[in-house]
Amino acid sequence: MDAIALSLFASRIAAVCDEMGAVLQRAAFSPNIKDRLDFSCAVFDLQGELCAQAAHIPVHLGSMAFAMRSIVGQLRWNDGDMVVLNDPYLGGTHLPDVTLIAPIFCDGALMGYVANRAHHADIGASTPGSMPISSCLEEEGMLIPPSYLISRGQLNETLMNTMIGSTQHPAASRGDFAAQMSANQTGVVRMQTLINMFGADRYSQLLAALNEYAEKLARSALKEIPDGEYQFTDLMDDDGLGQTDIPINVSLSINAGSVHVDFSGTSGQVPGNINCPLSVAAAGVYYVFRCLMPAQTPACSGSFRPITLSAPQGSLLNARRPAAVAAGNVETSSRVVDVVMGALARALPEKMAAASHGSMNNIAMGARGARGAPNDPHSWDYYETVGGGMGASASGAGLSGVQTHMTNTLNTPIESLEMHFPLRVSRYALRDSSGGRGLHAGGDGLIREFVFLEDASITLLTERRRHAPWGLNGGGPGKPGQNLHNNRPLAGKTQLHVSAGDHLTILTPGGGGWGKPQ
Repeated sequence: MDAIALSLFASRIAAVCDEMGAVLQRAAFSPNIKDRLDFSCAVFDLQGELCAQAAHIPVHLGSMAFAMRSIVGQLRWNDGDMVVLNDPYLGGTHLPDVTLIAPIFCDGALMGYVANRAHHADIGASTPGSMPISSCLEEEGMLIPPSYLISRGQLNETLMNTMIGSTQHPAASRGDFAAQMSANQTGVVRMQTLINMFGADRYSQLLAALNEYAEKLARSALKEIPDGEYQFTDLMDDDGLGQTDIPINVSLSINAGSVHVDFSGTSGQVPGNINCPLSVAAAGVYYVFRCLMPAQTPACSGSFRPITLSAPQGSLLNARRPAAVAAGNVETSSRVVDVVMGALARALPEKMAAASHGSMNNIAMGARGARGAPNDPHSWDYYETVGGGMGASASGAGLSGVQTHMTNTLNTPIESLEMHFPLRVSRYALRDSSGGRGLHAGGDGLIREFVFLEDASITLLTERRRHAPWGLNGGGPGKPGQNLHNNRPLAGKTQLHVSAGDHLTILTPGGGGWGKPQ
């Protein structure tokens, strides 16, 4: 197939994902979506295989790429349908991430799907921010199995009212769902135009050629990894409910451009909420190997064909219902990246970076009015992640104060944060000298301090507070993170009540250094 035609096709289908994201961002109500950009958009083929994705959130996109086939295969689709879900055990990640899927019909024939996933700061949990220190799935908010939000073009008002009725601000919640529906509707129209331009047969041929090309590039890149077995183990700090030093173990089997990733030896699922479904572990695996591939590798299912993975059922990375998973999507996925990179560093020491800060440093906060009634002016929910230090590598020092690996969100601008919620950001700065020493130093973490103007409830889900991000090739570890309430230390995972005038300070970890310091 002509290389120029294939490249243009890849760019056109990727542009659909970009436009979906632009619609979602501009139409959303909540700062979490419109400012932090905590959402992802993608296009899938008839079998639910990934065709294209925008450069959004790796943990969203990798998990959708892994699980979409099973989702779409269990449903009957009609033109004008749209399905909503957030069940982590049926293709979701954790309950705040709500996915909408719409089929693409052309001349009466089903040709594929568009989908977007967005993080809702309020999904009906008892604690503001819907990221509680939970012990089972039911404590984490409203569970939405795959359900028809729109059927043949007709909105299911009962389902919509049920979803937004579980939140504290139904009007804002409805606005975010409307933005997600609009993004999918835009994607469907654009994909119909694209398919009709080529014709159904030619479109299918182009998709097949795109996947073959991506697979060739992927296998070529993976062949540069020396054949063999490579193992690495790292530890989660704790699960928030008393269990500490929780191991994640990986063994990589490399054979002529094919990779099998085996998580045998990983801890069993735990009482706290750092468990995750296998789709989230897959997202971390796909991300690492995607970073080894050439930049022009299409973001489609072909690029993942050389990679397989397994984790024991009932383990931390393949948990059984109803294990709690709120932090698995954000914290455990980050540690999956660390262990896979650690194993690869034994095969490719000059290509891999030291551990980055290894936590999304999650802060969920808010308040409920006197009765917790919907639309109470004293009721609010907010959630954010905070960046840290990037690990250094042979090519240079790690970046400071950035989101790394499995998250790709922005920080909420302070002006927006202070406009929407009763708090002030009194300090936002780099955490000097928190990066690991080395020939190339790790990046520094951040300091983010809030002052509350009203009483509020806080939940922190953070990692790398006990086990520092490791250095590589003789480089030193990054400095562990720290959480403070009025200058008193807090646990890495905790819930607390703050009063007006209180200070909450988050000091995020630095990245590991690379090479022996001179």
